[in-house]
Amino acid sequence: MDILAPPTDGVSRRAEALDTIAAVLPIDRRDKLAEILTDPDVETLRHLVNEGMGDNTLRALTSDLAYLEAWAMAATENPLPWPAPEALLLKFVAHHLWDPQRRETDADHGMPADVADALRHTGVLRTFGPHAPATVRRRLANWSTLTKWRGFDGAFASPALKSAIRLAVRAVPRPRRRKSAKAVTGDVLAQLLATCGSDNLRDVRDRAILMVAFASGGRRRSEVAGLRKEQLTIEPPVIGEDGSPLPSLSIHLGCTKNSGASQDEVVYLTGRPVDALNAWLAAAKIESGSVFRAIDRWGNVSRRALDPKAVNDIVKRRVALAGLAPGEFSAHGLRSGYLTEAANLGIPLPEAMEQSRHRSLQQASSYYNGATRRNGRAAQILK
Repeated sequence: MDILAPPTDGVSRRAEALDTIAAVLPIDRRDKLAEILTDPDVETLRHLVNEGMGDNTLRALTSDLAYLEAWAMAATENPLPWPAPEALLLKFVAHHLWDPQRRETDADHGMPADVADALRHTGVLRTFGPHAPATVRRRLANWSTLTKWRGFDGAFASPALKSAIRLAVRAVPRPRRRKSAKAVTGDVLAQLLATCGSDNLRDVRDRAILMVAFASGGRRRSEVAGLRKEQLTIEPPVIGEDGSPLPSLSIHLGCTKNSGASQDEVVYLTGRPVDALNAWLAAAKIESGSVFRAIDRWGNVSRRALDPKAVNDIVKRRVALAGLAPGEFSAHGLRSGYLTEAANLGIPLPEAMEQSRHRSLQQASSYYNGATRRNGRAAQILK
């Protein structure tokens, strides 16, 4: 079944309302969001912006809300109810956590084909298998959060729902996968940068993206795409090992995924990454607003920021140009690669975490432990 679009006037009204919070939403999807979300949804999002919710958290809420609205319409032919009954929550779990082997013999198992087709038609569903348990839990958690913000109590803590999730996960165990199969370490980064050797705008931009994302601690693709000129502050030069001055600047990240709501995260760039960034800003004539922007086929620089997905596409394109396997790398490989490279260079973990802004010592130390074991005597016993 297809999801019917709301009346044109309603879509236009919601699109205009979403424009008022464009800075913290995936605004390239504004028109599609306006079709899927309801008027109360948009008002809820605007309220959360005014409450000072972190940008990344709000983007995730918006994406999940759009998915839930589209799924409810496809699965029930009705908008998402507030609060959602327990039966609908259980249906959501059944549609997203299922056994591929059982599906081969039972066509009714899992998400119905017409529901999946409708979701793919709207562009909110890309996978052809069951969802990852973490994705289902996150969407249920955001569903619960939005329910509370609307002043309702939900059935998200019901024993039946918890049991359904536990049993579904146990029935189909999934190995935990890294967001990037391989880390973009210093040697890999050098190969990617070698593909950006010309002075055309795309090479200049991509070189800046790769160097800034990596050297600033392995920034997330949403942080790279959302970077604005106003977040950059020129700092006094840093004296290099050879005694020469190196350009330096600070990046004010504001609230990030791991910071508190009122904490302004700051990281620093020194040397070549600063030169690469300045070269892009000068070539693109960017004096304010979004730093990294799209470039059309005629070489015109857009006024809008890159979509976070475009950052991932740029990394994969450079990986392919370098003769590596695009399926083994992603933008998140810059983040894991930064910590891995820091470990390889013997940089103390606390110092690396100050730049990467990791809050979890356990997560950050896993890269260090891996590097230590890889380079240690125990792994080289038969060298």
